[in-house]
Amino acid sequence: MVIEWGKPETEKVFLIGLAKNSRQRQEVEMSLEELARLTLSAGAKVIGQYIQVRPKPNPAFYIGTGLVAKLKEALVEKNGNCVIFDDALSPAQQRNLEKELNTKVIDRPILILDIFATRARTKAAKLQVELAQLEYTLPRLTGAWVHFSRQYGGIGAKGPGETQLEIDRRQIRTRIAHLKEKLKKLSNQRSVQRKKRQNLFKIALVGYTNAGKSTLFNLLTKSQVSTMDKLFTTLDSTTRVMSSGYPCTVVFSDTVGFIKKLPHQLVASFKSTLEEVSLADLLLLVVDSSQPNYQQRIAYTHQVLSEIEASTIPYFLVYNKIDSCDGFYPENNNHDKTFYISAKFRQGINALQAEIIAYSHYLQKQKNDFKS
Repeated sequence: MVIEWGKPETEKVFLIGLAKNSRQRQEVEMSLEELARLTLSAGAKVIGQYIQVRPKPNPAFYIGTGLVAKLKEALVEKNGNCVIFDDALSPAQQRNLEKELNTKVIDRPILILDIFATRARTKAAKLQVELAQLEYTLPRLTGAWVHFSRQYGGIGAKGPGETQLEIDRRQIRTRIAHLKEKLKKLSNQRSVQRKKRQNLFKIALVGYTNAGKSTLFNLLTKSQVSTMDKLFTTLDSTTRVMSSGYPCTVVFSDTVGFIKKLPHQLVASFKSTLEEVSLADLLLLVVDSSQPNYQQRIAYTHQVLSEIEASTIPYFLVYNKIDSCDGFYPENNNHDKTFYISAKFRQGINALQAEIIAYSHYLQKQKNDFKS
């Protein structure tokens, strides 16, 4: 059975989370808060949420049959038309849920992919997002899987699927190969550009999405990169070359933000973009210190850095948004290069810049000693 979805102006969404035990419930609650922000970023409205505590997911529905029945009633009562799960669903679970609930069901990875599709502006970003979407879709192709077709609008309908109603595996594999070839050419062009900068001091700003990296980048480089209080404002790496006030030429790079449960397809497809991070001499790990789970966000950032082979690069730990901390600053995690700033109000920037200059002096001396 193929469900024909309408195209509502604003989708009304229920959010679903699963906790393995009662101790994990608070963590799931915070994750659902973030999922709600993602949902709003995708243009939908959250009308309710459920958290179920069970030791492991139901193989057929991910959640228990009792909650499925309760959710079905709530969808009718509140006129809901979409359900978003905080974790990845298997193709079978997604199909079973859509059949039982008679509404659209998506998971966190496809929601993130959808937001990336909305935010993509440059050719490279659009190619990378499309590749990630298709690689996510490929194992889920069935008659009932309609997330990349014109059969409905709203969340999950942006990107490559807007051009086709039905795509078989052979066509998708052909398109994937074509996209990889295009991205390879772009990667080669970037490699040429990077070779010209290989003797320069390279600094990359990294961190959880919406931590304020672009605002800090603008302060350090006197730029005007777009900054908004939205998740994933930056998808492409932006570089600026600075020389005034530094002992050597410094290249700053602003990079795409990370997030909990970032689809591995995105990490893979954005590999060439993230090479700006893996080839850096120094990382500025920017943290939103106003978030209660800032420690987890630091851990997620380190996890992605490990995936892109950048975990051994020296870094400064930069706690941003201290203006929202009411004087209670986060711990320094026993990291000897920790800074507390407010990029919005330009607090602590001078101390950070002074340490960057000192570190560039140190690195330049090391390079000179190596040459001699």
